[in-house]
Amino acid sequence: MTIEGKKVLVTGADGFIGSHLTEMLVARGAQVRALCLYNSFNDWGWLENLPCLDRIEVLTGDVRDPHFARVAAQNCHTVFHLAALIAIPYSYVAPDSYVQTNIIGTLNLLQAARDNQVARFIHTSTSEVYGTARRVPIDETHPLQAQSPYSATKIGADALAYSFFNSFGLPVTIARPFNTYGPRQSARAVIPTIISQIAAGKNTIRLGSLHPTRDFNYVEDSCRGFIELAECVAAVGETVNIGSNSEISIGDLAGLIKELMGSPTSIEADDVRKRPDASEVEQLVCDNSRIRQLTGYTSQVGIREGLSRTIAWFTRPENLRRYKAGIYNL
Repeated sequence: MTIEGKKVLVTGADGFIGSHLTEMLVARGAQVRALCLYNSFNDWGWLENLPCLDRIEVLTGDVRDPHFARVAAQNCHTVFHLAALIAIPYSYVAPDSYVQTNIIGTLNLLQAARDNQVARFIHTSTSEVYGTARRVPIDETHPLQAQSPYSATKIGADALAYSFFNSFGLPVTIARPFNTYGPRQSARAVIPTIISQIAAGKNTIRLGSLHPTRDFNYVEDSCRGFIELAECVAAVGETVNIGSNSEISIGDLAGLIKELMGSPTSIEADDVRKRPDASEVEQLVCDNSRIRQLTGYTSQVGIREGLSRTIAWFTRPENLRRYKAGIYNL
């Protein structure tokens, strides 16, 4: 199956990964309906300045409304469900909103897809559902561990998605990306936090814990993974990791960004930015053998190249102005 010519719905299209996925789908010839969160300013987030905006059907609404979700999925061949609350620190202070968006919102989209007889449903999970690695690299059989309210709601949403495959035959694939990064990422993520602080001339970079490791995957690679899974019939009913099969500590990551930006800035662990001890995920490294077997997928953009592209985007004045480097973003 190819996505070319197919009518597809992307929820969360106004966000970081969603906007890149929307752009890539348009480039591949899909007819994209992009769902953005309704707001009174009629702001479409990161879609606003895309050169392909005139080829996108933009729809504003809220996945928490089941009636709206049913309308959004009408006449769609494939649904890419990315809409979610994702900031882990904010989930500590507003867990109910995560249940409403991540669990109830997913249920609404699943029911809408079933009602509209959607041919493929790609549900977005997260590597955070694995918690601190019990073994590495982490494959899809690794135990799930809810170490934050965010990860708990994503585990719940994943289970709902899989239940619709088992109960109703909905052609669901659960895509489980590891730490995606790149242009347009929100300020609550570690890479934009480091880059924006250096670019703003800060003498000290303030971060959370420096020792945890992550598997960082450039956003174009993550989006290719989503599309390749959507085009793979054998991926129906499967949970599939999307990652690079490599890891780097937060401290070493900060050092690499400093090197690429030519910055003498010092690095400081800030207690305010640290997760509670039992909530910290110490190690995440992806085993991507399943997606390679299913689709032939490999990550194509290495960490140095991906960071260089990301730094180039963030350090443009018009982009850097969007980020408040001196404020800790939950």
